[in-house]
Amino acid sequence: MDLDVFVTAHRAEWDRLDHLLHRGRRLTGTEADELVELYQRTATHLSLLQSSTPDPILTARLTQLVARARATVTGTRRASWRDATRFLTAGFPAAVYRSRRWWIPTAVLSTLLAAVIGWWIGAHPEVQSAIAAPEDLRRMTSPGGEYETYYSSHPAASFAAQVWTNNAQAAAMCLVLGAFLCIPVIWILFINVLNLGVGIGLMSSAGRLDTFLGLILPHGLLELTAVFVAAGTGLRLGWTVIDPGPMSRRSALAQQGRAAIGMAIGLALVLFVSGLIEGFVTPSGLPTWGRITIGIVAEAAFLAYVYILGGRAARAGDGGDVDPTERSAELPVAA
Repeated sequence: MDLDVFVTAHRAEWDRLDHLLHRGRRLTGTEADELVELYQRTATHLSLLQSSTPDPILTARLTQLVARARATVTGTRRASWRDATRFLTAGFPAAVYRSRRWWIPTAVLSTLLAAVIGWWIGAHPEVQSAIAAPEDLRRMTSPGGEYETYYSSHPAASFAAQVWTNNAQAAAMCLVLGAFLCIPVIWILFINVLNLGVGIGLMSSAGRLDTFLGLILPHGLLELTAVFVAAGTGLRLGWTVIDPGPMSRRSALAQQGRAAIGMAIGLALVLFVSGLIEGFVTPSGLPTWGRITIGIVAEAAFLAYVYILGGRAARAGDGGDVDPTERSAELPVAA
């Protein structure tokens, strides 16, 4: 494409579109139709420039022009309670459902790794000695020790808020940092698995694994599921950078990134529930079976939410992305 010839041929159209945009609402019906037509033409011109002869200055001008025209043509749109309801009943569970091939293997492998680490620590006294001195280990694992008093060390409300904040930050980091080729996500996930494995190993070596599980399962089932979903989504985002599939890398990353942002909001709500359980149920005087039952019910409710509502929305074409009318137009990509 000869850029000079292209600019000469279409500059008048761009200038006319700019003039109509400056007039705003004072357009006649004919001029409004003309604005829509010029907007469509200019969007096509921008696509041609981006794909064949990218010129930074001209591309920037047309990008701004197209954005202004689109805002004028489509109008502004405010978020409503309907959007929030749609997100909670379709968008978020559909995104979790669609990413299940990433977070389910992540959950299985992480759980197995935690079990292996726990067995290794529990079966090797020399490893336990490397973690802490014998008196420190007794202080952590004995009845009324640090593993037990941790959950009642602060008022329930402030403890639940602290736990929620920490877990939400970890989940958000997995989602955001996944774009860096998955490496930060793997590290964050490993730290969580290592902490779980150390707890299993030390408490099992003290003959109190049942107590540990009674403390960790009520909130841990839902909490770890949320972390695994975040990690799996982050890994999926990182893999998109490596292999975007039939889409351009920028388009594929934008699509997965928008879904990941929605996942961060949804998982924050899930972790809020697990934080409430950890703050109010785990340290409560309920019998162990009662606390674990509450954790199982919360976990089952979340999985049913994902597989029933999310599966239905995913089969209807919802992937957790924004509405198609709110996305930028994309150029077709050759197979």
